[in-house]
Amino acid sequence: MNNLSDLNYALILSRQCMRILGIWPDPSVSLNVFRRSKIGFMLATFIMGIYVITPQIINVIRAWGNVSRMVELFLACNFSLMAISKMAITRYHGKKLRMLITSIMTDWMTSKSNSERNTMLKLARSGRSLSFGYLIAVMGTLMLGYFLRFMIFLKTLHQPRRQLYYRFDYIQSSPYFEITWFLQIFGATYAVLGNYSVDSFISTLVLHICGQLINLRTTLNNLIDSLVNRSICSSKFRKGLTAIVIRHEYLISNAKTIDNCYSSVLFMHMLGASLQLCLVTFQVFTLLMDNLNVSPIKVFFLAFYISMVLTQLYVYCYAAERLLEESTNMAYGVYECKWYDISPKDAKDLMLIVYRSAIPLKLTAGKFGTFSLELFGIAVKTSMGYLSALLTIRE
Repeated sequence: MNNLSDLNYALILSRQCMRILGIWPDPSVSLNVFRRSKIGFMLATFIMGIYVITPQIINVIRAWGNVSRMVELFLACNFSLMAISKMAITRYHGKKLRMLITSIMTDWMTSKSNSERNTMLKLARSGRSLSFGYLIAVMGTLMLGYFLRFMIFLKTLHQPRRQLYYRFDYIQSSPYFEITWFLQIFGATYAVLGNYSVDSFISTLVLHICGQLINLRTTLNNLIDSLVNRSICSSKFRKGLTAIVIRHEYLISNAKTIDNCYSSVLFMHMLGASLQLCLVTFQVFTLLMDNLNVSPIKVFFLAFYISMVLTQLYVYCYAAERLLEESTNMAYGVYECKWYDISPKDAKDLMLIVYRSAIPLKLTAGKFGTFSLELFGIAVKTSMGYLSALLTIRE
C-alpha cells in the first residue's frame, strides 16, 4: 500500500456514509458554497423529523400507560434523535473538522519512515475492524427490520386499516400511503447511517491521534539515544526537542477539538445508548414471557439491535481508552528513556513533556463522565438496573 491508499483504507467506511448524508467535512469544498451535500443533509433531517420522529412521538402519547407499547415506539424515536443530533453537530463544526481531516491527510502523506506508517496503519486497522463489526450489526438490524415491516405491509395491504413502517393511521389513501411508507424506510436508513457514520468517524479521528502520540514517543526516544551516543550535539537536541514539544501541543489541541465538538452530543449518546439497551432488553423479556409463539425473525432482529447498541458504545469507549493510555504514555516514555545518561540541563528540558502529559487526554460525555472501558461496564450495569425497575413496574 502507498500512503494515499492507506489514508483511504482508514477513512473510506465513514466517509462514504457521511457523503450520502451530506455531512462529510471535505477540505477541498468551501463551506460557503451551496452544494449537493447541504441538500442531502437537509433532506435526511427533514425525512427523519417528519416521517419517523413525529409519528413515533404521537404514537407514544396515544399509548400512554401501556409500558410495553411505549417502549417499542420510543426506540425508533430515540435512535433517530441521536442521529439528527450527531449530524447537526458535524455540520455545525464543519470548519474545525475540515482542519482535522487536513491534518490527517498531511500526517499520512508526510510520514517519514515505514515504522511510523506501520504504527498509523495498525491503529487504522483497529478502527476499521471496529467499524466493520459495527457495520455488520447495523446492516443485520436494518435488513431484518425491513423484512419485518414488509411482511406487516403485505399482511395489511388489503385491509381497511393498513400499517405504515412507523404506524400513522391518519394516512390510508393511495398513493399517499405508499409514498409515506417508502419515505419512512428512507428515514430509518438515514437514522442508522447517521449514527454509524459519525460514530466511526469520531473513533477514526481519536485513534489517529493515538498513532501520532506513539510515533512522537518513538521520535523522542530516538532523539535521546542520539544525544547519549554523541551523534548529535546539545544544541541540535534542544532544537529537536522543541519540535517534539510543538508537535505534542498540536496533538493535544486536536484531541481537545474533537472533545469540544462532540462532548455535548456524546452525553446524549451515553444516555440514549443506556436507555436503548434497557428498552430493547425489556422488549425481549416481554416477548419471551408473554408470547410463546414469538417470530424467530423478530428475535434475531432484537438480538442484532442489542449488538448494534453495544458495539456503538464500545467503539467510543475503546477509542477513548487508547487515547487516555497513549497520552499518559508520553510521560512514561520520558521516564523509561536514558535521561540519566545526558546532562542535567538537557534532562531538565524533558520535564516540559512530563508536565504536559500529567493530565491525560479524554473523550468526555458532556463533562460529566469520561469514556473508557470502565464506563462501558458501568453503562451496561446501569441499563440492567433500569431493566429491573421496568420489569417491576410492569408486574
